[in-house]
Amino acid sequence: MHTRKVQSVGGGTYTVSLPKEWADSQGISAGDIVGLHTHIDGVLAIQPGESGTTSPRTVTVDVSGDGSATIEPTVRAAYAAGTKELYLESGTGFSTAQTRVLERIARNLPGVSVVEQSESSRRIQMLLDTHEISVRQSVRQLSFVALSMHRNGTAGLASGEDFQDVPDRHDQASRLFAIVDRAFGRALCRLDEIDALATERPELFALWQTARELERVADEAGAIARARASEESRPPPPREIVALASDARAVVADAVGVVVGDTHGESAREILRTREDVCRRIETLDDGLTDPGSRSSVRSVLAGLRRTADHGGTIAEVGLRMALREGGLSSTGDTDGATSRPSQPSTED
Repeated sequence: MHTRKVQSVGGGTYTVSLPKEWADSQGISAGDIVGLHTHIDGVLAIQPGESGTTSPRTVTVDVSGDGSATIEPTVRAAYAAGTKELYLESGTGFSTAQTRVLERIARNLPGVSVVEQSESSRRIQMLLDTHEISVRQSVRQLSFVALSMHRNGTAGLASGEDFQDVPDRHDQASRLFAIVDRAFGRALCRLDEIDALATERPELFALWQTARELERVADEAGAIARARASEESRPPPPREIVALASDARAVVADAVGVVVGDTHGESAREILRTREDVCRRIETLDDGLTDPGSRSSVRSVLAGLRRTADHGGTIAEVGLRMALREGGLSSTGDTDGATSRPSQPSTED
């Protein structure tokens, strides 16, 4: 770390000298222009050049010989990295399967479109504007979608109903996570993105971590649906499982409330205790299963519920770190007694 004394020049302007070693390493000399970025957290950053970016806005990738399964992660990686324009080139041409994959990606990723295509190339634009999104609201929306999927999936356990909407809602959850992931990726590379998002760096990281766990909650809902759909007879599980599912979701919902600021940070430790209680009850129910006809499917569901509660616990830990970073917890928030769960504001889909 370098320290410099602030100097005053004519007209009330303040100056600070740049470390020579840093300037030389960046190829900066007298008369060059550097970018100055002031952020809402009080940080002033200096960056070589005027663009303030360390990531290319246009990328070209040779996908010759790649199958459709390889093209998709390439496009998604470019999207998450904050690329504005992606050129895919293939000396062997694009197959029908590859073209369909690109069309599906364009439908599922916000702001993505295939604007030009020829026999050997595709030009893909990714024009999601950071100024038009709210990361915090996207996380709230993702929480609503993931928990709705989970609720619909587990509500049909006792009745044996199908989970028709779970796959469709999973696509919606993936789109919302992609928005958060792209904003986070661009903020890591572009200093001006932090300002556009109006979010401080530690909070943005916490929101990204939360979104990642929520996407996994959506995955658990899909796994529960697949496990039950694979059973021919689908015998109903013990009724306790429905209550456990509700409590596991409550851990997630309450933890998200802490991270997005809808619930006070002092409740994070109580949420973690609730998570431990839910996991103990799941383990007790699992150990007590004796019916061979339902043991396999029920245990698959119980494993999904345990992971759901753990994802909620991870989010609560993120909220606890935020609370401690912002000034700690008062003694009233560290109680071992029962406390009522804070109500969560409804988020419309």
